Amino acid sequence: MNRNKTIVKIALALTIGIICINSARIPAFASDGFQVSPMNQKIALIPGERSYGTFKITNPAANKANFNFELSVKPFTVNDSYDIVFENNGDYNQIVDWITLEYNGGVISPNNTAIINFYIDTPLDAPAGGQYASIVVASTPDNNADKGVNIQNYYSIAHVIYADVAGETVRGGDFDSISVPSFLFSGNISGTVSIKNTGNVHSDASYTLQVFPLFSKEEIYTNEEEPKTNTILPGSTRTTSLSWDNTPKVGIFHVIYTASFEGVESSVDKYVIVCPIWLLFIILACLFVVIFSIFFGGKKKR
Repeated sequence: MNRNKTIVKIALALTIGIICINSARIPAFASDGFQVSPMNQKIALIPGERSYGTFKITNPAANKANFNFELSVKPFTVNDSYDIVFENNGDYNQIVDWITLEYNGGVISPNNTAIINFYIDTPLDAPAGGQYASIVVASTPDNNADKGVNIQNYYSIAHVIYADVAGETVRGGDFDSISVPSFLFSGNISGTVSIKNTGNVHSDASYTLQVFPLFSKEEIYTNEEEPKTNTILPGSTRTTSLSWDNTPKVGIFHVIYTASFEGVESSVDKYVIVCPIWLLFIILACLFVVIFSIFFGGKKKR
């Protein structure tokens, strides 16, 4: 009987040892084309007044050719997957008619930057809350280029405008779901949350992930100092995942995933087991050997 107890203790010690060692391990972290900066901007609008905005288009030296471009103003919306859609969805895209560009296109030589200025004339009867548009920068064939290398891959980038019209606004949101998986065979530990903006103006949600080893309160991963943020448009639901890159292959971790939106916070606090399928089979085999030894060892003794 003592021999069986010894086998049980050894098997459990090996299993826990493998898991705990990996739980405490901290892994090491390890285009050409025109550029638009910043990619978006937030502007406060007052009905009856003119507001101004600006952004830059850069043609990197690596292109070695002039860059011809044209500008256009389009609505900015998102679909259920939160992919950008340049379609009008009504009240939140009226700003498209209020924007005037300083010019509609031009040419930028390599290693040079163009400044794009625009203004917004907000009407007196503009509805309070969010208004959204995009200024699309599209590459065009460079007919005036020298005999050098021309840009052959034509594409576009959008500079997004998040505007907030002064007046009576409504702010609020609902947490549709928030979760962290309890068991992982592979991949990184992550949390996922879906938040619906129930107001009439865009707002930022923030997300933090904290990971602790099994027997310690000292964080081995956290982004608390630089929380992830996402802008959520009014009337839309945005699902966001935040993960710990390079999660060890094996371990048991204490995980806290927290999301906040409009002053409301929701979190999930749980233990997560990371175990590849091959190790699971080894553990099950060890348990089978232990049970087999106890059962048949006891029968032989009797």
